[in-house]
Amino acid sequence: MTGLETPFAARSAPSSPSGAPSLRARSPRALWTGRALSGFALAFLTWDTLIKLSLHPMAVQSSASLGFGPEALLVIGALEALCLVLYALPLTAPVGAVLWTGYLGGAIATHLRLGNPLFSHTLFPIYVAILLWGGLALRDRRVMSLLAARVDG
Repeated sequence: MTGLETPFAARSAPSSPSGAPSLRARSPRALWTGRALSGFALAFLTWDTLIKLSLHPMAVQSSASLGFGPEALLVIGALEALCLVLYALPLTAPVGAVLWTGYLGGAIATHLRLGNPLFSHTLFPIYVAILLWGGLALRDRRVMSLLAARVDG
């Protein structure tokens, strides 16, 4: 195992009753695409977390424009760090993705409340969520099986 896949990845995926491979079967290309998407999201979110925790002047200024003081940056940065660790660990990656989704929803609400531009600011957290969930679905059979259950059922 390489670290970004779950222990469940070693199991073979069953085929559907028609004999066609199920949605849980994935190609090496899909796995590597998932790793790349997750890696890109993790790199961006790690950078974002570090500038908040270091109270970088750019982060202080940006958060002030959103209505948050410097003291809030440390709390937000610590919450981001927790989500980051949970998402990076294969066993807890789905929990991390759910927590990131909640965090990103708050970011959308903040930008919407301030009337920030739609595509560059308000929807940017959705772009990040697509990277998080898309990467996770491609590299984690548990997530793909949940999606397949919703499609089949």
